Amino acid sequence: MDPIEVGEVFTISDENNEENEVEVIAKVTLQGTDYVAVSFVEDLKEETEEDIDIFFLKIDAEGELSAIETDEEFDKVSEAFDAILEE
Repeated sequence: MDPIEVGEVFTISDENNEENEVEVIAKVTLQGTDYVAVSFVEDLKEETEEDIDIFFLKIDAEGELSAIETDEEFDKVSEAFDAILEE
């Protein structure tokens, strides 16, 4: 699989198997593992003052996306993306 890049749009399925388009808004590597921050494309297109939902996903060794499994890992990734997104 090709590396996932910022600005890339792809479809993910939620727990109800509903498909949603998301766009990569940031990418970071922590301790040799890549993570991406994504948001729903339709939320990004809307011009609003409201906060948008951002989700963090891990990129595994095969280049596939997976959920972050522990609170500790989520906190570490969240802090790294907060620093990037504040710039």
